[in-house]
Amino acid sequence: MSTIAPFLQVALGGAIGSVLRHLAVSAFGAPWAVIAINVSGSFAIGILLVPLSGRPGLSPLLMTGLLGGFTTFSAFSLDSLRLWEAGRPLAATLYAGGSVALSLVAVTLGVAIARSLP
Repeated sequence: MSTIAPFLQVALGGAIGSVLRHLAVSAFGAPWAVIAINVSGSFAIGILLVPLSGRPGLSPLLMTGLLGGFTTFSAFSLDSLRLWEAGRPLAATLYAGGSVALSLVAVTLGVAIARSLP
């Protein structure tokens, strides 16, 4: 059961986070709700990192599940910070810049492909 529990926590947290994101975007509209979600999710994952470091049992529910479902941008921000704090500023910069640039290219390519389909 102990190996299944984290998966259930991620699933439950992800469901809640996704519903919260949907409600926020529905209520306030994109892109402003999306930027608020990304920023608040990044802030929340930063706040939770400290107390949850000593309590990994809650991390799957709150960090991976809830915040991952709410915004994957929070995980991206945390990974960037971890690289920076590990004394790898070049890797952090390349990771952050590359993630944004490649994601913009990917979404542009995806839209172009989808628009070309009958």
